[in-house]
Amino acid sequence: MAIIFEQQKKKQRNLAFVFLGFFVITVLVIWQGFFRKGTAVFTPTSPMASAKKEIKINFEILDSPQMKQLESFAEIQPFQESTTTQGKIKKTIKVGRENPFIPY
Repeated sequence: MAIIFEQQKKKQRNLAFVFLGFFVITVLVIWQGFFRKGTAVFTPTSPMASAKKEIKINFEILDSPQMKQLESFAEIQPFQESTTTQGKIKKTIKVGRENPFIPY
């Protein structure tokens, strides 16, 4: 019986060391994030923020032969109700359900 208690104490001690290590690493990361100095921060008043780049769009690519060879897809029509005749019986077949999200 003493062996079981010793194993439990050993597991708890190891778990305590793991949590202590995790806590120390977390504190170090937070400390570095808040109290580290000397990093440059981009501010809107810097010269890079005031420099605006002009955007130019080349519309000549739309007149190129590669673009003229492209074909658009055919429009896909939605399913329609259909009527079938099996022997002398005429049936109307509905495709889909009223509410597709309800369970069967």
